[in-house]
Amino acid sequence: MTRKKVLATAAAALTITLGLAACGSGGGIEGGDGGGDGGGDVDVSSADTVWRLAFNQTEEHPQYIAAVELGEALYEATDGRYGIEVYANELLGTQADVVNNVSEGSVEMMYIGGPVMESFNEDFIVFNLPYMFDSIEAQAGVFADTEVTGDLFSSIEESKGITVLAALFAGVRNVYNAERPIVEPEDLSGLKLRVQQSDSQVRMIEMMGGVASPMGQGEVYTALQSGVLDGAENNETVYNALNHDEVAEYYSYTRHLMIPDYLLMNTDILGEMSDEDREAFLGLIPDLVESANSGFMEFIDESIAASEEAGAQFNDDVNVEAFRERVAPLVEESINNPVRQDLYDAVQEYNEQFPAGS
Repeated sequence: MTRKKVLATAAAALTITLGLAACGSGGGIEGGDGGGDGGGDVDVSSADTVWRLAFNQTEEHPQYIAAVELGEALYEATDGRYGIEVYANELLGTQADVVNNVSEGSVEMMYIGGPVMESFNEDFIVFNLPYMFDSIEAQAGVFADTEVTGDLFSSIEESKGITVLAALFAGVRNVYNAERPIVEPEDLSGLKLRVQQSDSQVRMIEMMGGVASPMGQGEVYTALQSGVLDGAENNETVYNALNHDEVAEYYSYTRHLMIPDYLLMNTDILGEMSDEDREAFLGLIPDLVESANSGFMEFIDESIAASEEAGAQFNDDVNVEAFRERVAPLVEESINNPVRQDLYDAVQEYNEQFPAGS
């Protein structure tokens, strides 16, 4: 498929996705108990083979709901030969731990934040860099273009035994803290902010003016409550779902990251399926992406409303350009080989096609 055709396809797909979100589709915002039967209507635990899918957020998250739907659809498509049980709230461990389990095959599937992927292939850093994507549409176009992502997504199959099944919209990340609204980089001075366990994310927060404290998601609430952390950076859905709005009331729209989440699977386990069942499974992945992404758009609005009711203050009076200038050297120094340059150039092409506000 030519790049122009992929652009058109991505734009059309995103239009459908946003429309579904606007009319309240995407599976709703409800879930199960975080493990066991996955919380759905089909008893996937009775499948001949049951995979476990690890997730570090709550049962209300659209990615959880989409994974439950995937497990049920897989059960039906394979006549009960396969099912997927979804474990939320880090029940199977932190992302850093579980990704090693997926690599070894003791856990079959997981969602993972983009920065953790850098430990397996540093070229994933391109999609994790600050201010990389100008719009949601540009990001969607990149991830729909297998000419751009194909080699990267298959790059860790041989070395780590992990297949990247999909990349998903994971919101736009902003800064929140318990001390004050953030307007200028200087307002972050002295504030200890949680970041994902990634060298590039640590460097980013330091360049933005804060003190970076990498840690697993499950530790953040207690660290905020006790004062070990002053704040963190994440999207509105995580901020509300994990009750960070209770202990860090100032949420400021720095809009510094639009990094994806990935759906991963052990490569050998995927390869052990019959051709027929594997084709059926992979054919369900686009439905998961659509469900998760469309649900996410609605979830953002609901999360903001719930956090405001809890007393959170959302501040959009932020000098975004000042933060962008602070982190520009990180972007420049990170695009340091031909693979990354090609990925970066492709992103810029989509940014031109889908600028901010498109």
